[in-house]
Amino acid sequence: MARKLTVEAEKFPIAGTFTISRGSKTEAEVICCTVREDGMAGRGECVPYRRYGETMESVALAIEEARAAIEGGIRREELNASMEAGAARNALDCALWDLEAKRSGKPTADAICSRPPKPLQTAYTLSLGAPEAMARQAGDNAWRPLLKVKIGGDGDIDRIRAVREAAPQSRLILDANEGWTQANVEENLAAAAALGVALVEQPLPAGEDGFLRDIVRMIPVCADESVHVAGDLDRLVGLYDAINIKLDKAGGLTEALVLNAKARALGFQIMVGCMVGTSLAMAPAVLLAQDAEFVDLDGPLLLERDRSPALTYEGSLVSPPDRALWG
Repeated sequence: MARKLTVEAEKFPIAGTFTISRGSKTEAEVICCTVREDGMAGRGECVPYRRYGETMESVALAIEEARAAIEGGIRREELNASMEAGAARNALDCALWDLEAKRSGKPTADAICSRPPKPLQTAYTLSLGAPEAMARQAGDNAWRPLLKVKIGGDGDIDRIRAVREAAPQSRLILDANEGWTQANVEENLAAAAALGVALVEQPLPAGEDGFLRDIVRMIPVCADESVHVAGDLDRLVGLYDAINIKLDKAGGLTEALVLNAKARALGFQIMVGCMVGTSLAMAPAVLLAQDAEFVDLDGPLLLERDRSPALTYEGSLVSPPDRALWG
């Protein structure tokens, strides 16, 4: 039976409003690709990344442009070489991984994990807001071992202090989303270090982060917007201590595995992160994150409803995907 690709745009309401330094949203817009062959179906989900000019329409168009290749039997490695990194390639690549697992009867974990996958402790994200609002969020989630705090503007030190006071036992990751400047980055890093923050993500805009080489980094700094694929890594040596791998940036699990291996060889710590999406988007990332120092795969926890079947979350502990979901 010939391959058949179907594409569906979907929306999942967010529980409340999710705010970062670049804006707010109340729903997760995702695209799901399904590749069917020989009575089997593989699925992959992506979230268009507006920071890089992606929209639901542009990503759907990119997927349609790859339809002939997908339905013609292209392999993942060929897709990786012929299609640009980004959300569209991610959905197709993950669908092909899922299809391979279902056709072979062998779980994806067997192919990419060095040992049987285990549940992982994920960060839980606090939206950007006034210090008092962020303190309330932190207090409500102070029982969680790891909190990711969205910052990126004037008054960030007050926000960090408010969160730390409300959640004194939680490890904290700060995510500035490129919102700091050369004028305040050193002061903000020093304050974060004094408040026991574990990691700071992308303090400066991508392309303007060479300044990080010239300052004392009192705590580890992680590249997010500055790193997409393995080819980006050489420039980041000496600027960052860790990298955030997201499947939507890397363009799929195939490239993410290459990125992960090269980053390890260069001495970077690894975070595996996500956009706000459903369990289908998180599932391959949970397998990728098995050896990561930081896991940020809380997308479904931020939604009012998830897919069914879904990943199992017990508090902040996320279990590997059941094969009925993916892989």
